[in-house]
Amino acid sequence: SASQVTRRQFLQILGATASVAAVAPSALAQMKGSASKWDARAVARYVYVGTYTAPNYAPGGKKPSTAKGIYAFRMEAGQGNLTPIQIVEDENPSYLAIDPTMKYLYCVNELGADSAGKPLGRVSAYKIDQSNGKLSFINTEPTNGTWPCHIWVHPSGMYLFAANYGSGSFPVYPIRGDGSIGRMTDLFQGVGNGTGPDQVRQEGPHAHMILTNPGAQHVFGVDLGADQVLAWDLNAATGQLMPGTVPYAGIASGGGCRHMGFHPSDKFAYVINELSSSMDVYDFDPVRGSFIWIQTVSTLPEDTKYVRPKFDPTNPGKVPTGTNTTAEIRVHPSGNWVYGTNRGMNTVAMFAVDSKSGKLTSTGWVSTKGEIPRGMNIDPSGTFLYAGNQNSDVIAVFRISLRDGKLEGPLQTINSPVPVDFAFGPTA
Repeated sequence: SASQVTRRQFLQILGATASVAAVAPSALAQMKGSASKWDARAVARYVYVGTYTAPNYAPGGKKPSTAKGIYAFRMEAGQGNLTPIQIVEDENPSYLAIDPTMKYLYCVNELGADSAGKPLGRVSAYKIDQSNGKLSFINTEPTNGTWPCHIWVHPSGMYLFAANYGSGSFPVYPIRGDGSIGRMTDLFQGVGNGTGPDQVRQEGPHAHMILTNPGAQHVFGVDLGADQVLAWDLNAATGQLMPGTVPYAGIASGGGCRHMGFHPSDKFAYVINELSSSMDVYDFDPVRGSFIWIQTVSTLPEDTKYVRPKFDPTNPGKVPTGTNTTAEIRVHPSGNWVYGTNRGMNTVAMFAVDSKSGKLTSTGWVSTKGEIPRGMNIDPSGTFLYAGNQNSDVIAVFRISLRDGKLEGPLQTINSPVPVDFAFGPTA
């Protein structure tokens, strides 16, 4: 079982992960300035789409969902089209993660509390059939919190992390040898700001994402309620999170940090702020796990008419007409471009990365041809970007120009109920 791996074995695994990460900068240097020669070609593979399911409403949804669970597709390599292969019934499997071997898929079950106040949030494990991409259920474990909205597998494949948005906590689990989720080893509780700068959305801690940096030396938790990125060291023997050397990075007051991504070189970090429709750029030190702010850019045009919402306490995910919040951020595998979704403007904002400074320059916006693009992901080859229009039940598929990183299309618009998150599985 994974929980019985010794510290030495874990460090050997970590060393392997770190050495892979150490290769990245030199590979990037060879590619720099010649992205068009970058020969990472798309291959047919299995793709999984997370949803909010019937009879629930998605956060800010205008009508009850008709989705049933996780939607499995076969991705075609030429134009990125998706052919349905399976629907796996599950409750609100809104966010997905796949282990490094691509043998197992994990999801959150984004649920609140019962009438007695007992939290119902869960995480679930599925086995991926390598021959046809189909999923079979393994097990589920409680998150001891409400509305878990993000999940991440440690690059060693030994631990699973989640983020409980409602209760502002971050659970940790061992992954057993058969891919099943073991009993929780830690639950880090965020403290938030008490009443918070935005009294509707930041009245307490709101864990929105948990992840590792590319070299996997540290674990980070993005807390929208506290305007903080928390930094931890993982005790590999016990599965517990210990505060890092620099225990957090502060985000501008009321920004509402939501998700983050790292440059593949491990030198820069990018944080997207939901409430202020902005993106922050940081110099990142993978040894200390620390962040130094270097830039903030808007995800909206300079002459935009979109404003920050006055949030509705009864429906905090609602984006009223004329307002905008951000959702997902993705860094291209080349490290040359960064993308963010705008809900309200209903676009993907595109940015070019300066390879020396890590700073971003806007290269424009592309319509997602639908409403409320909550989730978005890039296939591993860096060829296609998939955006899920939560409120209009449509997936938009774009080709990424390897010349300038701009999105071409959409090449396809695929009807799929309440598409939220995309996870790329084994080759087909």
